[in-house]
Amino acid sequence: MSSSRSSSSAPRAWQRMLSGRRLDLLDPSPLDIEVEDIAHGLARVARWNGQTHGPYIFSVAQHSLLVEAVLRLKSPRYDHSAALAAMLHDAPEYVIGDMISPFKAVIGGAYKEVEKRLLGAIHVRFGLPAEIDPALERRIKAADRGAAYLEATTLAGFGVTESKRLFGSDPGLPDDIRTDLLTPWPIGKAEKRFLARFQTLLD
Repeated sequence: MSSSRSSSSAPRAWQRMLSGRRLDLLDPSPLDIEVEDIAHGLARVARWNGQTHGPYIFSVAQHSLLVEAVLRLKSPRYDHSAALAAMLHDAPEYVIGDMISPFKAVIGGAYKEVEKRLLGAIHVRFGLPAEIDPALERRIKAADRGAAYLEATTLAGFGVTESKRLFGSDPGLPDDIRTDLLTPWPIGKAEKRFLARFQTLLD
């Protein structure tokens, strides 16, 4: 078999974005990443496989803003770079989707490796280290769990006892922020709010 035939028959590992970029999922380049593509994609990806209350999905874009808000509450001395890392913690899902944790455990290492490469490229594109400081990573994971607790008990039908066992405790967001960020938004609003917050943190 000729090399040209081998290459043409190889599985496609890239996705074309609406920006015109062509992102290689196996070897992603920071140059092929645009925040507008991330916001567009994340606003259309449903958390909890869509099993949430309300007329709209609870998007990964909105979840990202919730995680960043929880991080700010728990770690108010973190700078904009840390907040940006929190906001981008699930950014690879704009191309690989949001898989619930039980399914990620079944798939194992391959999914995590692709996710890690994408996140590293996204970080570099926006001026962050490819791998963030482990202490900050732990803080972001804690904020992610706090956000999951709020989503589980408010939107996804989980009881408080079960949520505490799975996700930890209520992070204690002020009522106004909690109401705003836990009321599922239309896709367009989620995309615009994500982009606005991103720009604030990048400036």
